[in-house]
Amino acid sequence: MLSSQRFRDSRHTKYDFVDHVLVRCPKCTGIAHVAPAAIAEEANPSLFAPRRLVCRACGLTRHASGGLSLFRGTGEAVDPYFGLPLWLQTETRHGWVWAYNPEHLNLIRQFVQAPLRERPSWDSHGRKMTVVARLPTWIKSAKNRVEVLRAIERIRASLVN
Repeated sequence: MLSSQRFRDSRHTKYDFVDHVLVRCPKCTGIAHVAPAAIAEEANPSLFAPRRLVCRACGLTRHASGGLSLFRGTGEAVDPYFGLPLWLQTETRHGWVWAYNPEHLNLIRQFVQAPLRERPSWDSHGRKMTVVARLPTWIKSAKNRVEVLRAIERIRASLVN
């Protein structure tokens, strides 16, 4: 189950994952997508660009003006644009494991399963407080590795169902 790989921090922040967020649809409770409203016009849309919520199951669509409020609390996580519960989350006995999208979840999984985790040196240029640096201590702890990986697998299974 655990691989003998090394994890090198790629210096991603939460902002790198908010272009595409999976949320729980407020109408049908299925998977809904939050994405920039004008994907074709801009190659790299701004964090504050208008967003669109689309549920393919029930057809619900909503628009947000583009305000951004990143989740910084405990409990069930919400998306930064509509305040809807994230689809990719589950509760463990220590707290919540959550991700904005499958790429974010995969980065967390790679970090947790790696026995050797390397961070960039503090004297190097670039971002210091990355997504993995900001993970709660209980997620980073080796003694919780199996439990956290089990939670991540439950989250990944929710994408298939």
